[in-house]
Amino acid sequence: MDACTLGDLLDVVGGPALHLHTAPAGQGVPVTEALLHDGRTPLPRLPGGLLLAVGVPAAQAGPLVRAAAEAGLTGVVVRGSDGPVGEAEAHGVALLSVAEDAAWHQVHLLLASAIGARPATASDTGLGDLFALADAIAAGTGGATAIEDPRQRILAYSTVPGQPVDEDRRQGILGLQVPPSAENTEQYRRLFAADRPVRLPALTASGLPRLAMPVRAGGETLGSVWVIDGGSLAPDAEDTLVQGASTAALLLLRARAARELARHRGSDLLRRLLEGTTDAPTAARRLGVPGPARVAAFVLDSAASVPDAERTALRLLDVVRLQCEARYGRHACVLVDGVVYAVLPAPGERHRSLAEDIVGRAGQALRVPVRAALGEVVPDAAGLADSRADADLVLRVLEAELPLATVDEVRPRVTLLRLAEVMAERRELSAGAWRRVLAYDAANGTEYARTLVCWFDAGCDMAGAAKLLAVHPNTCRYRLKQLQQHAGVDLDDPDERLVLWLQLRVLAGLSGATA
Repeated sequence: MDACTLGDLLDVVGGPALHLHTAPAGQGVPVTEALLHDGRTPLPRLPGGLLLAVGVPAAQAGPLVRAAAEAGLTGVVVRGSDGPVGEAEAHGVALLSVAEDAAWHQVHLLLASAIGARPATASDTGLGDLFALADAIAAGTGGATAIEDPRQRILAYSTVPGQPVDEDRRQGILGLQVPPSAENTEQYRRLFAADRPVRLPALTASGLPRLAMPVRAGGETLGSVWVIDGGSLAPDAEDTLVQGASTAALLLLRARAARELARHRGSDLLRRLLEGTTDAPTAARRLGVPGPARVAAFVLDSAASVPDAERTALRLLDVVRLQCEARYGRHACVLVDGVVYAVLPAPGERHRSLAEDIVGRAGQALRVPVRAALGEVVPDAAGLADSRADADLVLRVLEAELPLATVDEVRPRVTLLRLAEVMAERRELSAGAWRRVLAYDAANGTEYARTLVCWFDAGCDMAGAAKLLAVHPNTCRYRLKQLQQHAGVDLDDPDERLVLWLQLRVLAGLSGATA
């Protein structure tokens, strides 16, 4: 298992809880332990140690930083933002800080937990320890052993030679799943109602009985341990099984903590990648994000009534992650402000069908309509922030009749949306004759703005404009003449026509097609 690095630690507890001021040796330096400073004793020589400057004001921590460098420590954590950055850089020691009101014992517990609970990787899931435990239980009890999760999936099994087994065990190990049956269901009911080892009869004429024990921690059922009783179990087999189940609980909790830590770290890293606030190549490597990819965004329909929107959004995250992992394996998904983002690897031909499938499944499972948006396919992780911005824009133009779209499918809509935002923010882009036209209509009850937009949308063709307006061409012609006189508009100037059309379409939201 790789050592925890400063970068790993920041990925897990960075942000408001822990702030990095400088890391002269880079974020790849190891962090092996969090130490509480004791001014009465000299610092131990501990390469990789992270020293918590207890009792030392941040502004006065310069000597402590020098002492930490001499002791080979990785860094110093001070309380407050005015720590000795210059000293830290000069001595090659990382300087970090926590809030002024942070309790040192809580900071120590947080950092020690993050350093010790290393995230699980593909080859480090705790299963190796479970297999070793299964062998130990089998040797101690005298019967072939299997360790299962609550869903009857086989997590580990013993390989002690010479112990009798039956067909149920063989089939279970082959599929890593206990074969379902009504008799099995009844045995599990009995097992999970017990708090001691339970002796269970064979389910078939050729089968063998079992000695089983539930695995629990804090009242939660984490799984079960099963031992085949071939007629020669040890006299203290039940005591051995009780001890084994207790150890299994610790291993399963540790494996879960590692998985949750990995998920938390990955979510935080993906969030920063999509925000464009982290080093993209490094983040992509840690997340396993491929080269060309796009961002897909999923959100609950805002028009729907959702009693517990936060909880439902978390369930939506689970649905998206499950479907993406089924197609792409380990996958990067994150929930940000009610929106679930997923990174989909190129090629993108199947992305839309995947999004459609997720929208359908999520809508059924959550009983809430779900909308989905697909950003642009970008060449590498550095472009994922832009692809996320595309997806966010697409979400804003979706509607009940269009619950899913790629950015290319709604390019005109999102372009007009962004144009409206940019033009509204800039005085010089939002000023001009269009305001006088609207003001005149408001004051006099005329429809000059609508007439003007229809004329533009008809390619400045009077007959086409009249058709859109459902009036005679002469009426349209009269209105345009009056418009020029009262609003000071020069319709002979092609540049003014273009600007007027953009402002009325984009800022006023007028359209001849819907007039």
